[in-house]
Amino acid sequence: MKYPIGIQSFERIIEDGYVYVDKTALIYDLVSKGTIYFLSRPRRFGKSLLVSTLENYFLGRKELFRGLAIDSLEKEWAEYPVFHIDFNGKSFTSPWELKNTVETFVAKCEEKYGKDELANTFGDRLAYVFEKAHEKTGRRVVVLIDEYDKPLLDVMNTGISSPVVEGDIKTLEDFNREILKGFYSVFKLTDKHLQFVLLTGVTKFSQVSVFSGFNQPNDISYDSHFDALCGISKDELLSVFKEQIRELGEANGMTEEETVEKLKRKYDGYHFSDGMLDVFNPFSLLNCLQKRKFMDYWFSTGTPTYLMRLLANNNENINELAGKYYPAAEFVDYKATKQKPLPMIYQSGYFTIKEYDAELNVYRLDFPNEEVRSGMASAIASDYFSSENFSESWIIDVTRALRSGNLDKFKLQLTSFLANISYRFQRKQDERECERHFQYTFYLILQLLGKYNTYVEKETSQGRIDCVLECPDYVYIFEFKLNSTAEVALKQIEEKGYALPYAADKRKLYKVGISFSSETGTINDFDYE
Repeated sequence: MKYPIGIQSFERIIEDGYVYVDKTALIYDLVSKGTIYFLSRPRRFGKSLLVSTLENYFLGRKELFRGLAIDSLEKEWAEYPVFHIDFNGKSFTSPWELKNTVETFVAKCEEKYGKDELANTFGDRLAYVFEKAHEKTGRRVVVLIDEYDKPLLDVMNTGISSPVVEGDIKTLEDFNREILKGFYSVFKLTDKHLQFVLLTGVTKFSQVSVFSGFNQPNDISYDSHFDALCGISKDELLSVFKEQIRELGEANGMTEEETVEKLKRKYDGYHFSDGMLDVFNPFSLLNCLQKRKFMDYWFSTGTPTYLMRLLANNNENINELAGKYYPAAEFVDYKATKQKPLPMIYQSGYFTIKEYDAELNVYRLDFPNEEVRSGMASAIASDYFSSENFSESWIIDVTRALRSGNLDKFKLQLTSFLANISYRFQRKQDERECERHFQYTFYLILQLLGKYNTYVEKETSQGRIDCVLECPDYVYIFEFKLNSTAEVALKQIEEKGYALPYAADKRKLYKVGISFSSETGTINDFDYE
């Protein structure tokens, strides 16, 4: 089997014999039941392939779709004038990059369909082009815009100055927004000439200034019917890749059932609506099947710098955001801020819907899978700690200590690590902030263990456990105290009955009390039972 890793051209995938997971039945529903759409999905989730597939469909290239679902659904196979602009692959941190990109696109359109010499704005120029394309071909136009939001994401919260001094345009983010505002205004001007429009991106489309002149599209990002339009469902995995799953299992000494379960834990878990259909990350899944190794493929391709900028300046820690319930309005808004990074975390694919409470109409958000959880923790930790002691080898040593039940060694490793954290994280004047710092530090360390289940502030009938770590042979219940004693922490574990849920568990249970010192910035007492 040939895997189309890094290939976003539908034409090339079909002509060169790469595997293609057939999405054309959903695509037919899309084009036959609406006109203007928006789709938000994380990076490397198949958005560009979807756009390429639509482009070939609207160009009437029936031969490429032979044998696919749409082959028996579509009867006409008409050719439409298609306008496709892709904002991916460029960095828009250069002052004039966006303007030059849009200018080039519009100029090429004018070369083919003519130019209105009186039109000055991008919107007016394109409006003339769309009208003439409709007149020349006798068919309305198709517009496909891939990664529409990248010109804004690249410069969001960077503070880069605008290349012009004009009114309220003070930053490059403002400058790029104004250019896009003029560019997208064409859709309101030319509604009668539009056959189909699709915008894809990471961030949620909503009524912000850049789209003030745009007729609102049908946002299918949270439409359960289109959950699997991008990505790979479990049914698709089992039907298309059955033999490859068997080979992956054999290469790793696992049964087929064990292999599927590990693939789910590692790369599945994305839910894009209250329908809760499980969707696998296609990039990681295809890489794993090809290389026959369970590695962090998606996260290793790079963490979005815009997201890291938001988190670095945010007052909330990732553990205070994960696993909580939110109304949809709190995480589907377009514009994330330094104070509220949740929309960007969700839309970028680092959180996903894990549960829907229909009665309260709220959603529980958390990491979709092991790959994202460990990758996000590693990215945040490398910036948060800034310590020479923080390294992959240190994490391996900690993992080995906890895996073998060696809490004395773990105590030494943790104490030494905390003692070497940068002074800016120590001796915080505010007791609450000091406590948050230590809890977050411990949370990140345990999340970096990756393969083990970590529960922070786990609720029980008697209270809330600070942290629980479940290893194959051991379960650790941690209770933290600030400027106190380990004895007090252990007493709370006992009195609150935190160990009761594990009474029938065959694994060895450890109750661990840890007291942190705000004065020294490290552990002042550590004990366990």
